Amino acid sequence: MNVKSIRSRPRIVFVKVKEALSRSGLPDLDYALNPYMGCWHSCIYCYARIYTWYREAAENWGEVIVVKENITSILRREVKYKARGVVGVGTITDAYQPVEAVYKLTRKSLEILFSAKFHASIQTKNPLILRDLDLLVENKNLVDVGFTITTLDSQVAKIIEPRAPPPKARAKALETIASHGVETWVFMGPIIPGYNDDDASIEELVRLAKETNSIFYYDKLRVKDFMLKGDHVLRSSALKSKYYNWNKLFSKIEHYCRIYNVKCLPGMEYKQEKPSTTLDKFLKRK
Repeated sequence: MNVKSIRSRPRIVFVKVKEALSRSGLPDLDYALNPYMGCWHSCIYCYARIYTWYREAAENWGEVIVVKENITSILRREVKYKARGVVGVGTITDAYQPVEAVYKLTRKSLEILFSAKFHASIQTKNPLILRDLDLLVENKNLVDVGFTITTLDSQVAKIIEPRAPPPKARAKALETIASHGVETWVFMGPIIPGYNDDDASIEELVRLAKETNSIFYYDKLRVKDFMLKGDHVLRSSALKSKYYNWNKLFSKIEHYCRIYNVKCLPGMEYKQEKPSTTLDKFLKRK
């Protein structure tokens, strides 16, 4: 286990920003909104560190959390003149990581977005989102919620997502939100060779999507330089993934989706006719 995973709390930094809503590179998202930079969950595979402009947070992933202290005032102004659209909430951070319990910037931002009739597409690993269930239900026509669940095996999750909430807690939160009629989805990504690419892991998550009437998205491990220089677990998996038969794995996933009659889509190619959206284009947002 990485030593930093036992640290009790991150260093909090406050910054002022000039923009709240940045343009998104995905066809399904018009804007991206990230109330924080850095992420306490400290997932060893997280690509977002590459696209985080605050260097101390990027280089000490999970140890430094940046709070955009004026983001709601900026957002309140922007929604008055920017065209309505779909806002991806938490594209390079988890908007519901523990710091949100204190500063509530995500909830305040959602209240502003919903009041202005913007649609919010939220992706998280944290059941803290249940705190805002009232807001989600009240605006269910303006929101969809996705949970990243790479595996339901808590022991594997502790290795690859050291500080993220237990996967079964995420699954329970997903079930609760879905039971209230909010549109939901499951994101199985990244799939890391040797850790969550087995049949049992895949079938369990597809079944969860079925039980919650959720769309199932999946994505492979996309190798970045930091993976080859860091944690031995990720380094070995990154090297293996270069020669991995991804088409065979994707066929297996689609097989389980057909068995359970679940809508199943590649994670980085949402609703595209051609698979041209790159991870870099998706994540390179403030």
